[in-house]
Amino acid sequence: MVIQRHDLNRLPPSHTQLKPQAKKMLSQRIKNKFNDLYMVKNYRKILPYVKPYWVRALIAVLITIPIGSMDAVIAWSLKPYMDVVMLEQRATTTQAALIPVLIIVFSSLQSLLNYTATYLNTWVGQKIAQGVKIDLFDKLMHYNAAFFDKMNSGDVLFRFNNDVDMACSGLLSNLKLFTTRVFSSISLIAVLFYNSWQLAIVAVIVLAGALYPLTTVKRKIKSVMDKTIFSGAAVMTHYNETFNGNRIVTSYNLYDYQNQRFQETLRSVFKLGMKMIQRTGMMSPLMHFIVSLGIAAVIWLGSYLIVTKQISPGNFVSFITALIMLYNPIKSIGNNFNSVQMALMAMERVFGLLETVPIIHNKPDAKKLEKVKKTIEYKDVCFEYNPNKPILKNINLKITCGQTIAFVGNSGGGKTTLVNLLPRFYDLKSGQVLIDGQDIRDLELNSLRDKIAIVFQDNFLFAGTIKENILLGRTDISDEKLNNAIKCACLEEFINSLDNGLDTQIGERGVLLSGGQKQRIAIARAFIKDAPIVILDEATSALDNKSEAVVQQAIDNLMKDRTVFIIAHRLSTVRNADKIVVVNYGEIVETGTHEELLANDNSVYGALYKTQIK
Repeated sequence: MVIQRHDLNRLPPSHTQLKPQAKKMLSQRIKNKFNDLYMVKNYRKILPYVKPYWVRALIAVLITIPIGSMDAVIAWSLKPYMDVVMLEQRATTTQAALIPVLIIVFSSLQSLLNYTATYLNTWVGQKIAQGVKIDLFDKLMHYNAAFFDKMNSGDVLFRFNNDVDMACSGLLSNLKLFTTRVFSSISLIAVLFYNSWQLAIVAVIVLAGALYPLTTVKRKIKSVMDKTIFSGAAVMTHYNETFNGNRIVTSYNLYDYQNQRFQETLRSVFKLGMKMIQRTGMMSPLMHFIVSLGIAAVIWLGSYLIVTKQISPGNFVSFITALIMLYNPIKSIGNNFNSVQMALMAMERVFGLLETVPIIHNKPDAKKLEKVKKTIEYKDVCFEYNPNKPILKNINLKITCGQTIAFVGNSGGGKTTLVNLLPRFYDLKSGQVLIDGQDIRDLELNSLRDKIAIVFQDNFLFAGTIKENILLGRTDISDEKLNNAIKCACLEEFINSLDNGLDTQIGERGVLLSGGQKQRIAIARAFIKDAPIVILDEATSALDNKSEAVVQQAIDNLMKDRTVFIIAHRLSTVRNADKIVVVNYGEIVETGTHEELLANDNSVYGALYKTQIK
């Protein structure tokens, strides 16, 4: 599809002189041509995924040629059968039986080929979908934290999974249907012209009129389809929330509340579904009506041609059979064409995702971070999640390697954000974060994050065993190192009490473990990673006193000979830090040791500490 220059040149020097309706129509026409061009590009983009299976894909397409063409054989055979056997009655019994037998043979062969084409299309479609899903999953894992802050689980499932199935499987299954009907139509039209060129011209004109409504499908369903995707994602989100929040639902008796929310979403999906039918549902009845007019016109003209001896009754019967075989699929093709358009739009969304570049990525000349030797420095750092709403304001802080730095202050003041900038979960608005004088944006992401171990307040555990959650796919860890990590994380006694030990299944998200046990598994992970920088983000705040004491011992073991960043609300856990940094409302208000800050009568830290002690 080429965008003609004259489409753009039609705008006068002052295109505001155009009537609003004319401007809108011209703008829409140009936009449609851009969309068509983009669609062609999408077809090209899917070729690398088809390439490994192109032989099977080609066979599946080629098989549709005889599948479609055999329809014409059946229609064509009725002419000699009608003229020779039925009317002239000069065929033998064997000759009379030959055509029905041939019809059975051709129909059986057609059925076998149809099965083969369906099998190959499904095989190729699922293989292509697998390839696209693998690339999308890899893309999903590399999105920055801001992406997951804004997306919900239903959106991710729909866009990264359902759209792929709709694009790949839907397109290929409908491709088989359409290629079969194309070859069937070509062969049947040939039969029409063979029997009567006059009737064939009428039939083809009617066929073109019946297919015309399909040209408006995409425009009609585009806006509705976008809203349907959103609603479908919302339904999935409800299921995910009910699964993950089942204890909240139960404990707060939220059955009616959740049910009402779910019903509201389903009502929205229903309305969109009905709107889709309103916009496209008339196509099949309209095509059915146009086809009926065509058949009526052919019967009227055919009767005249038979009476005037221009065609034989055999020609007419063969023609009508071919015409009905041609028209019947056309009457229902509107619904199939809808699904094709939906698959094409799904493909647009899929490749839109694949082409996006994560905001946080490696520079072309990024350097590998080998070691963290001297200092970590925040230099004039400013950051905001939303434009013009600063979270951090001109942060300046220098940490010597080997030190333990504690961040305290009011909730929402920016402590966690400050630490999240170090592994580049987010990028700064301005300023620099430096490791040994190197801006972290100039470093390879993998090498940077390899040097940082994080223990969160709520650590995510994967479904599987304790061992799998400690090693996280590492196969190079010796039993000695694993056992040492378990010992240092104070997990020995707990694991020894289990029948299956390290091979104990912990359930999805570690649902079968207590909070303290989850934290100690997370600490064991950090020991296995053996990173020089450790971040402890409220690692003990959600634990009871007994669990906190055990976890704190594990944390103390982890902190030895490492640079440690501690985020804490409980000030009793940070009194031994080399430096305490008080962060309030995005600014560092004071720094010092526990004793230095308490010695200052006007100290913010001192006021917080005394409040907690009381």
